[in-house]
Amino acid sequence: MLKLIIGNKNYSSWSLRPWLLLKQAQIPFEEVLIPLYEAGSRERTLAYSPTGKVPCLIDGDIVVWDSLAISEYLAECFPERQLWPAAMADRAEARAIAAEMHAGFTYLRGQMPMNLRRERPRLSKAPEVEQDIARIISIWSALRQRHAGAGDFLFGSFSVADAMYAPVVTRFKSYDVKLPALAQQYADTVLALPAMQEWYAAGRAESWRIAVSELDD
Repeated sequence: MLKLIIGNKNYSSWSLRPWLLLKQAQIPFEEVLIPLYEAGSRERTLAYSPTGKVPCLIDGDIVVWDSLAISEYLAECFPERQLWPAAMADRAEARAIAAEMHAGFTYLRGQMPMNLRRERPRLSKAPEVEQDIARIISIWSALRQRHAGAGDFLFGSFSVADAMYAPVVTRFKSYDVKLPALAQQYADTVLALPAMQEWYAAGRAESWRIAVSELDD
């Protein structure tokens, strides 16, 4: 059985991505949670991941680290699950926005760290954060307009692209970011997923605290 190594559910945005993808695709896996920034955390993680970071997927002798690499590996292993859109043009765009999420939006990530227990506005946001938010809204709104007839997710059916943006959905909720109707509808759809509800419940119940993610405004 696949084994997925993850960090704290309250804070680990990168862990959420492959976990949600596996859940949505109904692919069985064993979950191993290692709390981040605790004594011995890195050593425990290094027993699985060569980088000492999460997430990491173990499939027999195969080790895949990095959330996007894990997603690609799962798409290859389970082609019948259609983890990327079926149409070539849509697949190309889905990969592009997934990569944009993977490599970009650093201001948003830095100033609005994932914290499921938080639910209050960020009183001050740098212009760069506002630019990140505007870009994400434009991606969501354009794709939902175009694929509204095919389903409720970015490309109609749930895909890797949705898993990549799921932590952003949590950030917008945590920091009370006001979204236009289409983007808010999409965010609500993601939050309503049973798998997301499961992740939220577990994350909020955790006792660990990471100070850098507990911002005081």
